[in-house]
This record gives sequence, structure tokens and C-alpha cells, in this order.
Amino acid sequence: MTEKWTDANIPDLTGKVIIVTGGNSGIGFEEIKQFARKGAQTIMASRNLIKAEKAAKKIRKKIPNAKIEVMELDLANLDSVTNFTTSFNQKYEKLDVLVNNAGIMMVPYGTTADGFETQIGTNHLGHFALTGLLLDKIKRTEGSRVVNVSSMGHRGGFMDFENFLYDGGSGYSKMGAYGRSKLANLLFTFELNRRLKQADLTSIAVASHPGISNTHLADHMYGIFKVILKPFMGMFIQSPARGALPTIRAAVDPEVKGGDYYGPKGKKNEFKGPPMKVESAEASHNKEDARTLWELSESLTKISFKF
Repeated sequence: MTEKWTDANIPDLTGKVIIVTGGNSGIGFEEIKQFARKGAQTIMASRNLIKAEKAAKKIRKKIPNAKIEVMELDLANLDSVTNFTTSFNQKYEKLDVLVNNAGIMMVPYGTTADGFETQIGTNHLGHFALTGLLLDKIKRTEGSRVVNVSSMGHRGGFMDFENFLYDGGSGYSKMGAYGRSKLANLLFTFELNRRLKQADLTSIAVASHPGISNTHLADHMYGIFKVILKPFMGMFIQSPARGALPTIRAAVDPEVKGGDYYGPKGKKNEFKGPPMKVESAEASHNKEDARTLWELSESLTKISFKF
């Protein structure tokens, strides 16, 4: 497997249809830029259409022939997820890659439109519902992929199914909820891949993480420290363009296999470095937790996957 994988390794994507959630900024923006550069029809799924249109315009300015469609999607609102998938399914006959990229990190306790804790509701349940509602298109597209973007933060995650959504803020911590949502991303990925394989489909599910990238995702965490630490950030933080590469590789590299997990591979850690296959925490491979999470997610979202 290629070790020094860069954007030069991205294959021709002409004729491919790719959805990226949260693509108007950060690593999602860089993913869309690279997919569009290689000829894919890319859907920028964003809750803020004004920001998304500006972002798409910025890409088109550099890549005049970029095929980008902006579509509204609020992962914290299941009605919005349903509306998005209905519109997409009516317009497109296939879906080659679904990149579940959007996410929030370490925000104060709150709930989504459907009453879910915000981080788990947005990072996991919204993407779970989105994937389920797009499954028919995914199944009918030969060699399609679902790429779930997790985080190194999954290593601090813990599944408590008795209080999964921190009801009423009970036991809530910003980092705890974030870690749980990112662990859920991986449990979902591996269980989805098992079910796709069991159904004898050519579609696969894979995961990625961006290491530590200089985006707005961690604004709630850094605060004033981001200003203080700015001169030293280059030592352990990479650019959004570099942070996007593990996800891009997971989405398009022909050598990727179902259940793979990609991240930056540094000499001592996964903070920064070339995109390589990496190992996730043992908890992410707990099949019992994965099945329990799946059943709970179907119950909460009212979305059943039909394989």
C-alpha cells in the first residue's frame, strides 16, 4: 500500500457522485475541492446555504469546470435529513461516495430539534439517519463507499446505553459527549460494513480521522489558548488540506478495503503526517456494543436499514 499518498494519487473521478456533509469550511471544503478537481459531481450538504454558496463560488473560481451542487442539510433536525434525501433521491440515480464529515466538538449541553444531546445527535444520529435514507442509492451503485469521519477523541469515548443521550444534562461533559459520538462513528462504520458484507453487496463502509487540523471545529475547546498557542501550532497541527487527505484516501483509493480506518501517520502519534491505515481503540471493535448502538439508533431516528 502506498505510504506517501498525496492529492497527486487521487484517481479520475469523472462520472462519480459524491456527497460531503459540512463541506463549506474546514476539511470538508478541502475534500470537495479535490473531488471537484478530479471531475466528480459533488454535493455540498450544508445547513447554512449562504456560507455554502460562498464556499462553492470560491472553489469554482479556482476550478471553473467544478461540478458542485449546494443542498441544505441540518443534521440536528431529522426532518431536514429527510428533505435532503428526498431531493437527492429524486435527482440522482446513484451515489458513489457518502462522506459523513460534518461535526461539532465540545459544545455546552443542548438538544437537537428531535431532543437528542447535540453532539451525539449531530455527529452520529444525524449521519446514521442520512445513511439509512440513502441506502438504496448506495446499494445500487457498484463499489460505493460510506466514509464516516471520526476523531482521535474516540479513544476517550464510553458507551453508556442507560444514559446514552445525557438526559436533561445528567452526567454531561463536553469531552465525554464528544468522545462518545466519535466512538459511535466507528462502531457504526464497522457494523455497517459487516452488514453490507453479509448482504453480499459490493458497497463498503470505512472510517477516517484528520489528526489535529487547524479548523473551526475545536473553537469551543481552544478559546483564548488558540491565540496563545498559535506560534507553536505548526509543531503538532496540520492544515485543513492535509487533514482532509485521510478522508479523501478512504473515499477514493482503490486499495481501501471495507472496515479500514485512515488517519495521519506520524513518527510517534497520529496528530499529523501522511494518510495511512491506522488502528482504532479496542472499544470501537466491540460487536455487542455495535449491535446495541445500531438498534438504539434505529429506535431513536425511526430509520430502519433495508439490506
